Amino acid sequence: MVELIEYIAKSLVDEPEKVKVSSQEGEDVNNILLQVSSTDMGKVIGKQGRIAKAIRSILKAVSLKEEIKVNLEIDEIQE
Repeated sequence: MVELIEYIAKSLVDEPEKVKVSSQEGEDVNNILLQVSSTDMGKVIGKQGRIAKAIRSILKAVSLKEEIKVNLEIDEIQE
């Protein structure tokens, strides 16, 4: 799933080399942290959060197939 989020994010942003995706697996939830540069935050989130919702919908579909819960957090890289 990390590779999927990384591929989607790198396709959306102007600075794909600054995209970082990390994952923390808990007992019942897999937390994925997507970090992009501050100039690309709007491209990943979209108007009224539509792109972020779409990414989360894709994650939900994949997680239902694999029978795990996934939480996606989007943050900007601290430079």
